[in-house]
Amino acid sequence: MNYLITIIGPTAIGKTSLSIALAKHFDCDIISCDSRQFYKEMKIGTAVPTKKELAIAPHHFIQNKSIFENYSVGDFEKEALAKLDKLFLKNTIQIMVGGSGLYVDAVLKGIDTFPEIDSKFREEVRLNYEKKGLKHLQNQLKELDLEYYEFIANTNPQTFQNPQRMMRFIEVCLGTKKPYSSFLNKEKNRRNFTPIIIGLETKREMMYDRINQRVELMINEGLLTEAEKLVPNKKLNALQTVGYRELFDYLEGKTTLDYAIEEIKKNTRRFAKRQLTWFKRSENTIWFDYLLDRMEIINFIKNKIRNTDLKKLEKF
Repeated sequence: MNYLITIIGPTAIGKTSLSIALAKHFDCDIISCDSRQFYKEMKIGTAVPTKKELAIAPHHFIQNKSIFENYSVGDFEKEALAKLDKLFLKNTIQIMVGGSGLYVDAVLKGIDTFPEIDSKFREEVRLNYEKKGLKHLQNQLKELDLEYYEFIANTNPQTFQNPQRMMRFIEVCLGTKKPYSSFLNKEKNRRNFTPIIIGLETKREMMYDRINQRVELMINEGLLTEAEKLVPNKKLNALQTVGYRELFDYLEGKTTLDYAIEEIKKNTRRFAKRQLTWFKRSENTIWFDYLLDRMEIINFIKNKIRNTDLKKLEKF
């Protein structure tokens, strides 16, 4: 029986340190599902684990792609499942960690499937975007699928700034004559593992303080220099990310550095709130305070596996 221990929670809550402690205890690997840590050009701003941390346990899907590659959640689902199949042959317990809710769900439950869309709709949507801009796409989605529009607004408003994703939503609506949301949350593929989902949380003031400290640390470690190198490619999808967008504005003379840093802190706090909104939807998550002794979490996992194994054996 395979088990995928999945660690979720808002940014800067300590998911990396917990995943490494668990990997060390269970002698297993770590699958990262942070959708920005995939990119090798974005190291400081995505809080990639340190060399010391990476050396403690084998990590996968960290800085394995370039910002110039097209890499979707569907691509990640296929690659992560294939990697897990191999890892489970060595150890029936593996770990997944990350704050990207969509990518977590893709591995645990599978992504939604959509019918083939006639290319004429894709072309129509693209031309409208080029003529009328992003605001037109946003208004069109609101008109065609208010339910999904409001879902994005409440969980991930950054999506509104991603023209590729917005065009995809609209072409599905137009091509199927059905709302995009009508294709979501259907029956997903079965998995060859049982997930044990661990959530980390703390009081909001503490969470915000940790975020502010992390932003300051990133600036001290050279985030500004990292962003400066990426300015020529700022329109790439991977770079539509908190921590980079604000510094791009500063580097182009639109704001002061102090203002940009405060904006990073503010936008990261907002992002953390949206992460919690997404993750709190799952009733199967067991939440722990981020300061709880690691052995208590380890003992919980051991008991969970033991009880699950017994229940499965009772069925035979």
